[in-house]
Amino acid sequence: METLQTLLFVLQVLVAVALIGFILVQHGKGADAGAAFGSGASATVFGASGSGNFMTRATTILAMVFLLNSLGLAYIATQRTSKSTSLMQQETTVTVPAGPATASASVEEVPAAPATDDTGAETPAIPAD
Repeated sequence: METLQTLLFVLQVLVAVALIGFILVQHGKGADAGAAFGSGASATVFGASGSGNFMTRATTILAMVFLLNSLGLAYIATQRTSKSTSLMQQETTVTVPAGPATASASVEEVPAAPATDDTGAETPAIPAD
């Protein structure tokens, strides 16, 4: 899942850069009036009217890929965070030695549950020395 997220993120960056480039290269609505009076539109790479159609379709396709990729990345992000549990929900154990500290002392596992005093209030479990 980590590899898929990395690939989608790289694709997102590439599509975003390409989308910015395609939008900046396109001419505006006011440029059509200048093309009618021979402002050099016939010397373009795509011809006098072909650039608008190609650039519009390419921008639309890139925008759709960007949107779908964004939705995919959002879905992966929500799946990753919903599976994790908080520290308060995890069960922990504390390891304390059973007897005096010697080289061959045995180890006993005790659950780390808070102790209660006579009033019923919880006090932290502190091992006695």
